[in-house]
Amino acid sequence: MGALDNQQAAVRVMARCDELAALSESAEGLTRVYLSAEHQRANALVGEWMQAAGMRTWQDAVGNICGRYEGQSAGAQALLLGSHLDTVRNAGRYDGMLGVVAAIEVVQRFQDLGIRLPLAIEIVGFADEEGTRFGITLLGSRGLTGSWPQQWLAQADAAGVTVAQAMAAWGLDAAAVASATRQTEDYAAYLELHIEQGPCLEREDLALGVVTAINGARRLNCRFVGQAGHAGTVPMSHRQDALAAAAQWMVAVEARTPQHGPQLVATVGCLQCHPGAVNVIPGAVELTLDVRGPEDRALADLLDDLLGQGEAIARQRGLQFHASQYYGISATRCDPAMQASLTRVLHEVQGRSLSLPSGAGHDAIAMAERWPVGMLFVRCAAGISHNPAEAVAVEDVGLAVEAYARWVQAQAQRPPVSAA
Repeated sequence: MGALDNQQAAVRVMARCDELAALSESAEGLTRVYLSAEHQRANALVGEWMQAAGMRTWQDAVGNICGRYEGQSAGAQALLLGSHLDTVRNAGRYDGMLGVVAAIEVVQRFQDLGIRLPLAIEIVGFADEEGTRFGITLLGSRGLTGSWPQQWLAQADAAGVTVAQAMAAWGLDAAAVASATRQTEDYAAYLELHIEQGPCLEREDLALGVVTAINGARRLNCRFVGQAGHAGTVPMSHRQDALAAAAQWMVAVEARTPQHGPQLVATVGCLQCHPGAVNVIPGAVELTLDVRGPEDRALADLLDDLLGQGEAIARQRGLQFHASQYYGISATRCDPAMQASLTRVLHEVQGRSLSLPSGAGHDAIAMAERWPVGMLFVRCAAGISHNPAEAVAVEDVGLAVEAYARWVQAQAQRPPVSAA
């Protein structure tokens, strides 16, 4: 397609993201959570756009909005495309939504040209990736993969409403969750287009990049325990200051993490001193550690190093150090063949490509349990996301639609993939 077609497609995508952004529980900022009235209106609107692009639509048992553009033969194996329609609180308007709307634009292009492909195309607007309302993530995509834990139905939101109750109020049957599960052999692969949510593409002056992996993560509660004492009477040489130890460890975390590789990150996000008085030496400090990286072995090595540093600092200062992990998720590798094919497409549309990991989680994590997955990143201004200032350029969106359509058409021309 020509530059003018891409420009027109991008303008439509941007306008539709604006329309979705208006569906918010708050007029002051975009907030749209799972099984809310705003979510219902978003599904209805996206369903209308899918139908206008020649798709058959339905809402599945967990609240995902789905559309199918049939292939050359009825019931053909399909490529799955999509992203999520829910948001964090006070969100930007492109995280998730851009991927859904751009996928619809790709199907619209085939519909306008009268093209039917050997593979069908299905698009999913996932119902809940962020976990904003119930504190559990990937509800929509785990509905498709059949990995929805039964106990999720009893999870309650801040108002005490459980998932099962919210589903009933929405007209969904909590007993029918399993009916959202897709058969593995019915789909060849899953591709998700998403804003980068980071600064790498902007630094490289590139509109698009290919995701290599979605970072694994470990989260820990840590604690230094020393001895509280009078701030005026305990000499500096006799102190067991837990905060000083924690500060030394935080500097070590910052210094040692890049030594393990440029794609690994570590963050101390919360810090609490006890007893927390201006005239008392801190006797205990509680803090959190979040480490992430695209390879599990390297991530484990980093974590061992950082915890060893904490123990060593505590010994030097006559303190105790404790750490306990409360969350962990493995790294998700994107399919190598999909990475290669996406890279070829990006060389065609923008002259070169950049491969990079995703530091944020995505629905592709769940989908990778059942199908080959790939991700295409779109540059966002200053890497800002989860923020009303989130922004993308219309020219970048035009290139994204072009690359997306080229990849889909090339992949759909291949013979259907048999289930392993």
